[in-house]
Amino acid sequence: MVNCWLMKSELDVYPYGQLVADGSTHWDGVRNYQARNMMRDAMKIGDLVLFYHSNCKPPHVAGVARVCKEGYPDHTSWDATSKYHDPKSTPDSPRWFMVDIEPVIELPNTVPLQSVRDNPACENMLLIRRGQRLSIQPVEDTDFDVILSMGGITRKDL
Repeated sequence: MVNCWLMKSELDVYPYGQLVADGSTHWDGVRNYQARNMMRDAMKIGDLVLFYHSNCKPPHVAGVARVCKEGYPDHTSWDATSKYHDPKSTPDSPRWFMVDIEPVIELPNTVPLQSVRDNPACENMLLIRRGQRLSIQPVEDTDFDVILSMGGITRKDL
């Protein structure tokens, strides 16, 4: 069974277009235990991802990606020169994990956060819950399909 997720990236740090240009990327630097656990334990090859641009005006869903490599240790935590370095994480005892994702499709119409908030069909999405700040979050199938529709596609387009 394919699970659905939302992953946030800042538009000026790693936009969806860069994922398309790169062909795939590792999702490193996550330093939240709940998000880490999702990547380590729950995200599986083939799972679908709403690629969300945060910290921009307006924040929005830009495209769909797919998990192409399951959770493995985040090597940036071992690199003393990395902004994601964690001296308590080692290759023998990794504390942080990441997954790889690949692009599937750019949405014909980006889906702004306000449109998600305004759509009653999305009222239960974690994305619009007050205080919800996780950079990775699960998305219910029905919510995923609503976002796709708002973006101008259906699952058949994937």
